[in-house]
Amino acid sequence: MITLLTDFGTADYFVPAVKGVILSINPEARLIDLTHEVPAQDIEYAAFTLGACYHNFPPQTIHLAVVDPGVGSARRPIVVEARGQFFVGPDNGIFSYIYARESPVHVFHAVQEELFRPLVSATFHGRDVFAPLAAWLSLGLSAEAVGPEIHDYVRFALPQPVVDAASGDVIGQIIHIDRFGNCITNLTARELEPNHAACSPRLKVGAHLVKRFTTHFAQADGSDELFAYLGSATYWEVAVWRGSAAERIGARRGTEVVLSLGGSQS
Repeated sequence: MITLLTDFGTADYFVPAVKGVILSINPEARLIDLTHEVPAQDIEYAAFTLGACYHNFPPQTIHLAVVDPGVGSARRPIVVEARGQFFVGPDNGIFSYIYARESPVHVFHAVQEELFRPLVSATFHGRDVFAPLAAWLSLGLSAEAVGPEIHDYVRFALPQPVVDAASGDVIGQIIHIDRFGNCITNLTARELEPNHAACSPRLKVGAHLVKRFTTHFAQADGSDELFAYLGSATYWEVAVWRGSAAERIGARRGTEVVLSLGGSQS
């Protein structure tokens, strides 16, 4: 099984070209589209998306992830082996959630050019480098066979909540905004367990205060009030009933959130 995650969209020939190369090498390959609608060149968006769903797939799944603004440069093509799965893509931080969550992780620099297409475009490594690598892995090629193991792979630091020593507040940030405009924070059950949401917590998002904590959307039926819930990606999210919380509060990735557990904020 090979999953595909890109910023290619579906209006051009890029996705079918990638699929065609894979199927030319392994006609029996099972291809699953995670998404091709990652915003152009948004590596952090792609990293979050992959991090939110890779663990739902069985062992031996191969995840081909290509959001690659550095294509054609000195950035390395890599194969990552972790959790009994494989990850194929550019060495630009796109696998940061895997690096942070899994152990052990083995990362290999793909240098065996016989595994690539004979003619490698300087602008389309998704087709000419990464697709063939994924296809060969699906036929049983070991990750070690693509090239040497490396330890200086690129990873970006995933923002972690911190506790303000003076106030006791937990300071975090929005790490993702989904297509519905729901604002996903980096706060988890470690910072606020769902069964503690009755203890008057307050969540300040920019200049806006969230006082309502729910377990599911329907609890906010008919209300125009911002609310928070522990989402399926295991992070606390901020939403508004049948609307975009991001538009309502002007939020973006990186917007600060402050959690007060005693209801001291106003």
